[in-house]
Amino acid sequence: MSNKVEVLVRLFETIEKRSMDDPSQSYTAQLLSEGKEKCIAKLKEESLETIEAAEKEEISQIIYESADLIYHLLVLWKKFGLTPDQIYEELEKREGKTGLRK
Repeated sequence: MSNKVEVLVRLFETIEKRSMDDPSQSYTAQLLSEGKEKCIAKLKEESLETIEAAEKEEISQIIYESADLIYHLLVLWKKFGLTPDQIYEELEKREGKTGLRK
């Protein structure tokens, strides 16, 4: 199972590396250079596309759009200076809880 999780680590590392690239040569660098609004807009767009695929019960599209959604989420983390470790720590805090917030 860990090898499958490592793909997320590698993806974030790639995003970090590409953030330094020329925006005209890298989609990731372009997104990051266009500001937080663009990163947020892309995350919204991919979220909606994932939802639409689920509503239509199009399994292959759910998979495809979910991958896009995860990529754009990681780009957003990078834009805000977050690391996957910060997210993992929050998930660990929630582990075993009901998920209900007060």
